[in-house]
Amino acid sequence: MARDVYIVRHGNTFDKGDTVTRVGARTDLDLSVSGQQQAEALAHHFKQAGIVFSSATAGPLKRTLQTARTILATQPEPIELTVSEFLREIDYGPDENQPEPVVIDRIGDAALSAWEHYATAPPGWIVDPEALETAWKDFFKQLYQSEDERPALVVTSNGIARFALLAVTREKAPTDLALKLKTGAYGVIHLGEDGPALKDWNFRP
Repeated sequence: MARDVYIVRHGNTFDKGDTVTRVGARTDLDLSVSGQQQAEALAHHFKQAGIVFSSATAGPLKRTLQTARTILATQPEPIELTVSEFLREIDYGPDENQPEPVVIDRIGDAALSAWEHYATAPPGWIVDPEALETAWKDFFKQLYQSEDERPALVVTSNGIARFALLAVTREKAPTDLALKLKTGAYGVIHLGEDGPALKDWNFRP
């Protein structure tokens, strides 16, 4: 049995001209105009590609739910959307909802680079990398054992999605791909007899 899991990052929460802040677990924003357009582009892309999901799971924040519901609205059959707390964006601690220049002033460029390249959280950010990688592995195992070979949709945020990539590649095939999943982009994890394997990452329709 084999199955593909499509891991989608929600669309933008800011538009051109807005003050961009670091949006985490405690900042529950709607999709912006461009973010809704990204969600619609994803929906159109999956529909045109003939990708029919049999399950859908999203984080509890509005931006992930709105992205997931937009995608599911174009699927040929209704699909129940399951909300999972482990897919909630990480908590950026004192940097939550702060403008990026303020964040960099506090943590420094080196700390931000360590987060982007190695998922090493800066001081004050509330995230447990080991627990998140374990949660992804358990989630993949659950999907694989469901005896359903049709694609699964997952919609989450940047801080959580990167640990899906690491859960698959850290031990078996280390990758130099950017951990950060772009807004409105997705990656694909293939679940097969040999375990989860990276199939694609950071594709934005």
